[in-house]
Amino acid sequence: MSCSGSVPAIYDGCLVLMASQPINPSSTPPAPTDERVFFRDVKPYAIVDDLDQLRGPAGGVVELSHSVLWAPGGPYVDLDEPGGRGLAYRAVLAEGTVEDLAQILNRDQLIAAWPELMLPRRVREMWESRFPELPPATAA
Repeated sequence: MSCSGSVPAIYDGCLVLMASQPINPSSTPPAPTDERVFFRDVKPYAIVDDLDQLRGPAGGVVELSHSVLWAPGGPYVDLDEPGGRGLAYRAVLAEGTVEDLAQILNRDQLIAAWPELMLPRRVREMWESRFPELPPATAA
């Protein structure tokens, strides 16, 4: 089997393909096309139908599944610790299912924390367009 324009070579015990033509470092790369798709633009995010579905605790320790939060310290987050609520809410909003949202997020606490949450742009846009009661983000 051969690759057109490539020459097989052995390097450090591994078979690698080397370009048979010299590479011109001054050549310009192909121009990007308008058809480029970014993961952030197609990643699916869960969202509830009504903020009243958010019946999570107002405080205390919550356990986040590994699919929602994979960070040092394990799955437990104390919502009353500085940064705890932001960490848990950010992870659930960006990675959670509708069930995770309903079990972890608290409606009143989400509304209060919303302006300060660091969220993916699409998450913020989705939630703010559906729920006008969520205040806009504060300037960084």
